[in-house]
Amino acid sequence: MAESYDLIVLGSGPGGYVAAIRAAQLGLKTAIVERELLGGICLNWGCIPTKALLRSAEIFHYMQHAKDYGLAAEKITADLDAVVKRSRGVAKQLNQGVTHLMKKNKVAVHMGTGVLTAKNKLTVTGADGKTEELGYKNIIVATGARARDLPFAKTDGKRIWTYRHAMTPPEMPSKLLVIGSGAIGVEFASFYNDMGSEVTVVEMLDRIVPVEDADVSAHLEKALKKQGMTILTGAGVDKLDVTDKGVKAAIKGRDGTVTAQEFSHVIVAIGIVPNTENIGLETLGVKTERGHIVTDAACRTNVEGVYAIGDITAPPFLAHKASHEGVIAAEAIAGKHPHAMDARNIPGCTYCHPQIASVGLTEAKAKEAGYEVRVGNFPFIGNGKAIALGEPEGFVKTVFDAKTGELLGAHMIGAEVTELIQGYTIGKTLETTEAELIETVFPHPTISETMHESVLAAYGRVIHI
Repeated sequence: MAESYDLIVLGSGPGGYVAAIRAAQLGLKTAIVERELLGGICLNWGCIPTKALLRSAEIFHYMQHAKDYGLAAEKITADLDAVVKRSRGVAKQLNQGVTHLMKKNKVAVHMGTGVLTAKNKLTVTGADGKTEELGYKNIIVATGARARDLPFAKTDGKRIWTYRHAMTPPEMPSKLLVIGSGAIGVEFASFYNDMGSEVTVVEMLDRIVPVEDADVSAHLEKALKKQGMTILTGAGVDKLDVTDKGVKAAIKGRDGTVTAQEFSHVIVAIGIVPNTENIGLETLGVKTERGHIVTDAACRTNVEGVYAIGDITAPPFLAHKASHEGVIAAEAIAGKHPHAMDARNIPGCTYCHPQIASVGLTEAKAKEAGYEVRVGNFPFIGNGKAIALGEPEGFVKTVFDAKTGELLGAHMIGAEVTELIQGYTIGKTLETTEAELIETVFPHPTISETMHESVLAAYGRVIHI
């Protein structure tokens, strides 16, 4: 007889494995099905190992600027193989950590490709071709997404890369083209630029990191150009031809002129495709839109007992959003009454140099939504800790509802802002107003003081500029 569970989680990424742990905590007999590596893309090929790469590049950058700190460092070199090896070691450690968590929480692990073959039935095919039938009362689909290919130039891992190829490069690009300036694109552009590549970024829209506030986009473009990158906005790549020596690209500029340029390698970072194919969604009649599964506030699909979380559902496509949805889905299945996900309170972080972090509405989106706004902006150059660190570039921008004082959004660019944004995220979750933020005592000397000053600036009370 097939093994049967209260809950099966299909996919073990940051949404899937968190859902499994929470379900086990709530007393559900739980299994997880994974076709490749526990931890999914995030732990093995995404969020964490990319940060290991970026950390190496960041240290390399500082070593090259040692004299700015009164230090001397000579003959600085980068060993790409060693940098990649460190990154892979970090990924392996985390994979082992998730394996331990599954055992600790008594979550059964079935390695293989899972397919919904009937109501309450999942068939798992292992790498050896053997199959097993699993029964379930509930299932959470958490199969994630993959990189989108250009229709006219498939990634080959040699000259044309996805993020995954870029993490284990066979060689250092001498001249790199990055297509797309979202988080993945600009992070790899930063990494390879710091490591010594000549980098060009092409963005179809009129500004880079287009989901961010326009002021952040402008500041980042200026910073990346100062670092030596070529940034082409309002531009597109019409054609890629792979040669023995590299890639010939036909790039259409903002004015419609097409120029031919040659690069050693290309990274394609133009979005994702949800992994909804070939897992049996059609068998059960699960509703999708543009490939993404449609869910309600508790992550339920239109089919009873079937839930979905993470990149396979609606945006934003972020690991921490998937994890939070995993908890919501597990608690709903266990008969609890979890809170609904509010996308406005989900922070976003980009680990380029300088870092970007944001939560809530941009100034433009707030005005489009009909708000009368008050906006505060405070530069890092006015912060003592930022100057002491040698990191005076950046700013914090806050957007408030002028009528109620509600914090609508916060947008930051500069050193370690990915660690600071949570303060505003908590504030938004607690529905804070400018009054509470103004009355909050921020420690000195810290970069977090810029957060306080930005709020003060929105209300004409700024101190240090």
